[in-house]
Amino acid sequence: MSRAVLILLLLVPLALSANEAQIRKALEPKLRGAKIEGVQAAPVAGLWEVRFRGERGLRVVYTDATGSYVFDGNIIDLRNNRDLTEERLRTLNAIKFESLPLDLAVKIKRGNGKRVLAMFSDPYCPACRQFEKALGQVDDITVYVFMYPVIRPENADHSRAVWCSPDRAKAWLELAAAARPKVPEAAASCSNPVDKLIEVGQKLGVNSTPTLFLANGERLSGGLALNDLKELLDQPATARR
Repeated sequence: MSRAVLILLLLVPLALSANEAQIRKALEPKLRGAKIEGVQAAPVAGLWEVRFRGERGLRVVYTDATGSYVFDGNIIDLRNNRDLTEERLRTLNAIKFESLPLDLAVKIKRGNGKRVLAMFSDPYCPACRQFEKALGQVDDITVYVFMYPVIRPENADHSRAVWCSPDRAKAWLELAAAARPKVPEAAASCSNPVDKLIEVGQKLGVNSTPTLFLANGERLSGGLALNDLKELLDQPATARR
């Protein structure tokens, strides 16, 4: 190896470090108090990924090597039809699935239950109700529903009544997935986890419904089309960790 090549290899990490320091210095004052948690090369040559924590968990924006310009949007790989930014955020905001309070969830199982999904959902959220239609077409699945009545909090007792029902899964589906919501007949006075789940969701930064957690701990905000849902559910639990 020539001396010139060796020097070049030694200088590359220094250049990367210099870029990171310059980017931090340029952008951090613009983030309204947020701290940059990481800077690294983006999947597109010439762009840098900048990570910082916002109200909805970790966020990603892109910048040039000097921090003079910011690109706030998603990088789409058109050749492979992949949203690289969305995939990255799912990984960055991942948690340990087993850390979720599954004992506080309404458990819905179909078939052998081998596919696993957890979701924070409000029965009166239009996007949640639409997603329930896709979810209802998936066999061999276990869904842990964390009732999260934040869209219409005045109807929170309907979620409490689901928990107080003799068949919680049936009561939830009749309330959240039927063409017209059927309010459970059970009283909402039993001990229930609804208030606790609102606290849990806030700690996890759940600011939209539905918010989904896959078996590998990756988080998605919003519902999915049926084919996309099946593809993600069929991934190994250790995928992209």
